[in-house]
Amino acid sequence: MSSRVQVLVGAQWGDEGKGRVVDVLARDVDVVVRYQGGANAGHTVIADGRTHVFHLLPSGMLYPNRTCVIGSGLVIDPDQFKSELNGLDPQPESINTRLVVSYGAHIVMPYHKKLDALSEGARSQRGGSVIGTTGRGIGPCYVDKYARLGIRAEDLVSPSSLKEKLRANVDDKGKIFEKIYGEPAPDFDELYALAAKWGKMLAPYLGDSTLEIDAAYSAGKNILFEGAQGTMLDVDHGTYPFVTSSSCVAGGAAIGGAIGPGRIDKVIGVSKAYCTRVGSGPFPTEETGSVGDHLRKKGSEFGVTTGRPRRCGWLDLVALNYAVKVSGINSIVLTKLDILSGLDDIKVCVAYKMGGKEYSAFPSSATMIGQAEPVYKTLTPWKEDISGARAFGDLPEKARDYVRFIEEATSVKIGMIGVGPGREDTIITGF
Repeated sequence: MSSRVQVLVGAQWGDEGKGRVVDVLARDVDVVVRYQGGANAGHTVIADGRTHVFHLLPSGMLYPNRTCVIGSGLVIDPDQFKSELNGLDPQPESINTRLVVSYGAHIVMPYHKKLDALSEGARSQRGGSVIGTTGRGIGPCYVDKYARLGIRAEDLVSPSSLKEKLRANVDDKGKIFEKIYGEPAPDFDELYALAAKWGKMLAPYLGDSTLEIDAAYSAGKNILFEGAQGTMLDVDHGTYPFVTSSSCVAGGAAIGGAIGPGRIDKVIGVSKAYCTRVGSGPFPTEETGSVGDHLRKKGSEFGVTTGRPRRCGWLDLVALNYAVKVSGINSIVLTKLDILSGLDDIKVCVAYKMGGKEYSAFPSSATMIGQAEPVYKTLTPWKEDISGARAFGDLPEKARDYVRFIEEATSVKIGMIGVGPGREDTIITGF
């Protein structure tokens, strides 16, 4: 019996609908692993008429007899973690779902959130472009991780280690707060008491995620690695500096999820039938007029984590093809196809124009991306409501043509199509 390992990634700027896709795929897997990001990502799952929003918990938590793993690549806000657990109905114990939190996952402390807000404020005061972070402290926590100052989940259950590391952080952050921002230093005793309380709450779930995943693989179990955000927000391969602080591409699963690259069988990229983006940064196909407003309203395009209205625009095949390359995507899930129903025309970006020349490849320079003008191909729209479609043949001809056009442009089969927000609003075409 051989294990099947799949990695699911966002193929755009995040918010592609990965949560509902994981929820569908989790029916056929044994283990679901979140491998990067933190509470700045929200995955929405609608099941049995109820809406669940997961920021930290793997989206497989609603199924019985599954193992859900939070890998060492995540940064955890313990209060958010507790809130999500308490919000599950039924509770994990009653659905027999096993949850494992890596000892190596880093902890978002209150001073990280404060630094996040102060840093964004300082950018604004300097007249520079703000990143548009969620204010959840994710970036500063990852900074501490790579500066080797971070507090990990294992430290919360080790009083001596916690005291030593927290003291060093309070001293370090105190100087930053006082000398750079004119703010009071963090209070050690207050933070230690909070962290110790978090340790008691997390202790039942802590474990060695590396051994957990290896044991599942060796036992022939099917494993799904769930990424957060999207390719264009990857810290190395996205529209830097307007990116998140972790590796969103498929390679991030090998690092933050502890799986050897040679063990990965399939990479699934999730793409909306159009594009959205939250926060600042280049977005070549953005529509700021009536089309953008229509997509935002009909698609309920507001950030799950912040509630901010998402920037909306046409599908960008230049960016999507880039995502296919950097993650090795060999199957695409196309979500929210139903939102395009009823438009007078449908445009798709097939190239960028920069400096009077057309380019079909995504630029490696963030400056160039900011200057890119989309070159569009206009496709024939469809007027029918497709929310009731459950097979590819149920779609109107022009909707099928749209799907085939994307497949031909990317040379990747579309294996699943979303025509609504619920579990049942799914067309399986190639899985």
